[in-house]
Amino acid sequence: MSQNNEFLYSAEIQLRVRYSETDQMGYCYYGNYAQYFEVGRVEALRELGMSYKIVEEKGYMLPVSSYNVKYISPAYYDDLLTITTKIIDLKGVRLYFSYDITNEKGQLVSTADTTLVFVDKKTMRPTTPPEDFVSLIFSKK
Repeated sequence: MSQNNEFLYSAEIQLRVRYSETDQMGYCYYGNYAQYFEVGRVEALRELGMSYKIVEEKGYMLPVSSYNVKYISPAYYDDLLTITTKIIDLKGVRLYFSYDITNEKGQLVSTADTTLVFVDKKTMRPTTPPEDFVSLIFSKK
C-alpha cells in the first residue's frame, strides 16, 4: 500500500484487464492506468455520496492538476485488479488522492497520486468546494 497511512476516505473496486488493453508483449499498456485510476476515483466519490455528476450539477468541475504514477510489476490480460483509492486531503481548492493497484495474488502492480482542483463551471476559475462535499469528506474520517 501507499506509504501515507493518513487519509480521509478509502474505497476499493475491481476490474479485469481486457485483451484490447494489452500491448505486443502481453502487458497491460501503461497508458490504461490513468483510466483505471479515474474509475477508482469516480467510484470512490460515488460511494462517498457525492458523484462527479452531482458535483457538476452543483456548478463545479474537478480537473486533474497533477498525476504521478509508479509502475512496479506488470498486469496481464485477464488479471483481476483491485484499485484502492484514498482521499488523502482536502486543502482549499485542492483534493488529493492516492491509489494502489494489486493483482489477484496480492502483488502491488502500481501506485499513483493525483491532485484535482475545484473549478467554477461558469468561470473555469478555482473555487472553494461545496460545503456539503466538505462535510461529507470530513464526516467519514
